[in-house]
Amino acid sequence: MTLGPVIEAFSMSELAPRMAVVLVLDEVVQPLPDSPPVPDLSHGPTAGAPGGVRGGEVLQQLSARPAGTLESYLREHPGIAQQVLADPPTAASVALWWNTLGADQRREVRAGLPGLIGNLEGVPYPIRDAANRQLLDATIAELEDALSGDAGRAMLDQTAQQLSMLQSVDAALAEGPQRSLLSLDVAGQGRAAIVIGDLRTADYVSYLIPGMFFTIENQLGYWVDAAQRLHEQELDFLDRLDHTEPDRRTVATVAWIGYHTPNLTNIGAIDNARAGAVWLEQALTGLRAVRGADQPYLSVVAHSYGSTAALIALTEGDVEVDALALVGSPGSAARSVDDLHVRDGAVFVGEASWDPVPNSSYFGSDPGAPGYGAVRMGVDGGVDVITGRTLLTSVGHNDYFSPGTASMRNFALIAIGEGRFVTGVDPTRTERALGH
Repeated sequence: MTLGPVIEAFSMSELAPRMAVVLVLDEVVQPLPDSPPVPDLSHGPTAGAPGGVRGGEVLQQLSARPAGTLESYLREHPGIAQQVLADPPTAASVALWWNTLGADQRREVRAGLPGLIGNLEGVPYPIRDAANRQLLDATIAELEDALSGDAGRAMLDQTAQQLSMLQSVDAALAEGPQRSLLSLDVAGQGRAAIVIGDLRTADYVSYLIPGMFFTIENQLGYWVDAAQRLHEQELDFLDRLDHTEPDRRTVATVAWIGYHTPNLTNIGAIDNARAGAVWLEQALTGLRAVRGADQPYLSVVAHSYGSTAALIALTEGDVEVDALALVGSPGSAARSVDDLHVRDGAVFVGEASWDPVPNSSYFGSDPGAPGYGAVRMGVDGGVDVITGRTLLTSVGHNDYFSPGTASMRNFALIAIGEGRFVTGVDPTRTERALGH
């Protein structure tokens, strides 16, 4: 099997980053009902923490340190964040651990370990946002200082590239009052996730998962733009379709570049998708744990190689979502919707007419195949029977998230649990749902 047309389809122009996030720090942490007074953090989902110490054990050691001693303890143990994130405890255990800390302990841990607290599932989202912003600002300042030094050319080039990557995150946090920095990895290619809305209370939560060649430096702004458009369309459809209490229905949309997307050197390997599946499952499980009895309608919208990561997460992982939308998918080992942890089989698949990737089935079964059992999601243009707007056609592999497309319209409806209105192979589907 050759990769020629697949590589060609994945190519996309570099897009200038923009956008932004702000959440007020909220120290209020609600106790978990019927929880034991002391959390057992010793059993995380994976093994392999450096030095043979599990991540949960490291957190227990931190909680045993009295306030006022943590600053010096963290200086003496610089690898703590790496240890915990290499073998993280469950989100529910982390939430309970955070509740056992005193206010002074929380402040010291957050100040000393922003890279850990900002990326640890189970820590309250406003706390994570503040920690990630602290890490972002501090790292940018360090890199700017390094550029004024006398390091060699290769080191300066590497520093400049890393600074450019983090400046893209900073720019993506500059335009919207309802955005927060959910996760941040400042090393190498980087990873980040930006939320539009409030994950703590939103009735509907959707995660957007990108495909190949998406980097924080060049595509984060584009991806947050797409999330913003989706967010606005979801609210618009809720206002049009929910006539009971539309003003009280809320939405959170996550522009998630939480894994290292592949490039030309590893385009044919599945390793990045498997790593992405682990990180995605942790993020979704973390949301489920934090929300407790107040669960949102949770959906995943995944493109290209990102759809393979999402399919692995929803096949091999333990988390369940309410809806899944896939576009331009090269497939996975799952053979049908029955293999996926998606409630009521609410899986939707879109394939543009000039997109060669879906039919390649490069990583396994094509989710758009008739026998797979997914709903065929329309990506062709037309007129939206709900709004009366003209819809644009997604022609190639990179057109699905363009403004005004039928695919974006359908993503929004899927994300608010209104899949009955999605345009597909049956042109009378939405008319029947509307009672026409």
